[in-house]
Amino acid sequence: MQAFKFLFGGIIALVLFSAQGCTDPNAVIDQNTAIANHNWSYVNRVKYDVKIDDISVPYNLYFNLRVSGNYKYANMFALLIQTSPGKKTHTTRYEFKLANKDGEWLGSGSGNLYSFQLPLRTQYKFPAKGVYHFEIEQNMRDNPLHEVIDAGLRVEKAQNTPNN
Repeated sequence: MQAFKFLFGGIIALVLFSAQGCTDPNAVIDQNTAIANHNWSYVNRVKYDVKIDDISVPYNLYFNLRVSGNYKYANMFALLIQTSPGKKTHTTRYEFKLANKDGEWLGSGSGNLYSFQLPLRTQYKFPAKGVYHFEIEQNMRDNPLHEVIDAGLRVEKAQNTPNN
């Protein structure tokens, strides 16, 4: 029995150690918020605070989205509201293509769920250090917008490429 406890403890430690090694060192934040009853209304913005410590490097910002196969549109409009540490607010409206004209989803699918990581800003340089507040609001005609499973934000340090 003692050997079993030792072996089981070793396996748990190995799994935890492996999971820590899988984290993305470039990600500042990569979080999603579940949408209640899969009905996303205008007033239910997903909100995140992101601390930016290094303004010398560019960042990529992505809109994370998961919809069911019953989502009835080939696109989505969304607003990104960014508030800087100095309380200046900037709002940008985006249109994201989610499916081809023939109905084929462009995201990765698993069962009846389709996941997307859609670019908001690439090679973006934050103007100042501090905590930035982000809100994402669905901006479609339907309110609430049905069959949205979750929505989120990813901010990562941009990878250096030979052309940069």
